[in-house]
Order: sequence, then C-alpha cells, then structure tokens
Amino acid sequence: MSTINSPRLPTYFISHGGGPWPWMKAEMGDTYARLEAALADMPRQIGRKPRAILMVSAHWERPRFTVQANPHPSMVYDYGGFPAHTYQVRYDAPGDPALAQRVQALIEAAGLPSGIDAERGYDHGMFSPMKAIYPDADVPVIQLSLRQGLDPAEHLALGRALAPLRDEDVVIVGSGLSYHNLRAFGPQAQAPSRAFDDWLGQTLAQDPAARAQGLIGWETAPAARIAHPREEHLIPLMVAVGAAEQEAAHRVYYENGFMGGLTVSSYRFGDAPGAH
Repeated sequence: MSTINSPRLPTYFISHGGGPWPWMKAEMGDTYARLEAALADMPRQIGRKPRAILMVSAHWERPRFTVQANPHPSMVYDYGGFPAHTYQVRYDAPGDPALAQRVQALIEAAGLPSGIDAERGYDHGMFSPMKAIYPDADVPVIQLSLRQGLDPAEHLALGRALAPLRDEDVVIVGSGLSYHNLRAFGPQAQAPSRAFDDWLGQTLAQDPAARAQGLIGWETAPAARIAHPREEHLIPLMVAVGAAEQEAAHRVYYENGFMGGLTVSSYRFGDAPGAH
C-alpha cells in the first residue's frame, strides 16, 4: 500500500509499435529509436520498481473485462509476416494471480462485467513495449482485456474502478497507438495523423470533465476515422485517463515523421516521483 515514502504511481498511454520490433533492429535500423528511448525512460519517471504492471493491450478483447491470472504466461505471437526468429522471442515476466483477483474484485465492485483467464499468455501489445521498459523482465505483469463493443465511456469507468491500484504500487498502462490505420501509412498519413494528434493533445489538456466528454465523443475529432478505422488501439487510453481522472496529462513521446510521415504521441497521467 502507499506510504509517505511511496507516492501514488502515474498511469500511461503508450505506443507499442509494430509487431516484435525490439527484436528486429537489424532489419529496421533506427525506426523505433525515439519510441524505445521514451519507453526506456519510464522506470526513471516511476522512480522505483513497482509491485507490478497492469497492461491493457489493444490486442485482447473479450465479452467481459477479463483479467489474466496465469502465474507464468506464455507468448502469444499475434502477428504475421515477420522473420522466423520473431516467433521464438521470449519475455518471461512473471504473472501475479493474487493481483488478478484484486483487479477482478475492483471491477466487480464497480458493477462492470468481469472474468478471469488462467491460461492467457502475453501478446505483443505487452511484450514489445515491455522489452524496452523493463528489458530484464523482472517486474510482474498482468494483462486486462478490453471489452467487446469498445465503448469509451465504459472504459473510462473501468479506469476509475482501477484507480486504487495506483496506491498499491501498481502502474496502469494502456498499450495502443495514437494513430492506427495500417492502410494509410507514409506521406498520405501526414495530414490526418497530425490533425488527430493535435486534437488529442488539446483534449487531454482540458479540465477533467471536458476531457472525459471529449474522449467519449472522439469520433467527431478531425480525421478520427482515418486515424482509427477501428478504435481498439485508442480505447486503452480511456482506461489510463479514467484511473487518473483529476490529474494532468504529460506528453512523454512525440514524433511527426514516424514511418515516413505519422504524427504520434504517448502520455503519462499524474505526477511521477522521478519525472523531474
């Protein structure tokens, strides 16, 4: 639990990048250098090694909010067309079944539908960014699914339900992308990704009530459906915001020429012991 020496931890919405990119530096060069540096800086911001990470990945959707309770999760290679060696990569962080039970209890107490999955492994929305954040895989991680239907208000409510974990030495991370249209990368994405990213930054800078309403109505944002033809990579943001609803957003990663033209951002919500 939180003490005077262990202040409340922040939440994050991060870009997890494409597929198994940390294991493809020979093929991709410095494409991910800035994202990797931003992710690698998170432990400094957090200021201490947390009890665990609760990861809400864009790559897991269930009819109920489902908590991973596998003590030793396997790898889910949920990507295609990558080099053969990327289907052998390992990120052997331990799970935390006791924390999974705590998470489910918080979700149930909020009146939201929940479940437990004792078999689920880690998908690349978890293991790719975590390879940069904690390369030694020495911090327990449990994943929490999105709920099918991808209702932004419901995922904000999920974040509110999970907020007590921040006082229990758990970092809540929403793992997605601020722009996710695999059919519109490169130069054609410059204008829509910039327009949507500008809107996102302006919305997250608003007061809490206006911020929540703006996110609930995200489909009316400039270029919204170009940036997110399907919103599973945006919805993890709602969980991170809901869990830090009264706290300021801090942009911790930004590029305006990623993959030939994308403007993309990641955010931290709340102060962090080591951020200054």
